[in-house]
Amino acid sequence: QVQLVESGGGLVQPGGSLRLSCAASGSIFRIYAAWYRQAPGKQRELVAQINSSGTTTYADSAKGRFTISRDNAKNTVYLQMNSLKPADTAVYYCQSFQHWGQGTQVTVSS
Repeated sequence: QVQLVESGGGLVQPGGSLRLSCAASGSIFRIYAAWYRQAPGKQRELVAQINSSGTTTYADSAKGRFTISRDNAKNTVYLQMNSLKPADTAVYYCQSFQHWGQGTQVTVSS
């Protein structure tokens, strides 16, 4: 069973940056990886994804501010988040196929 472990969440002021990391116990991110988020009272939504060729796609809300990347040697996927807004407050999850991380809280507030 592949396990995913996120880190890097926290409290940040509007306009600030955070980098989330997700480490996998297997080499699955070289095929596919994604970041989702779920805000209180809302459905979980796809934020960004990266496929085996390195092609990335982003939710409209993330375009121009967030960057997904991976390090295949470390079995780790990242989400660099810049210009954060209060609307970005959510629990962020990494995902690959049927595998999900436990989530990391991101709170954007002054």
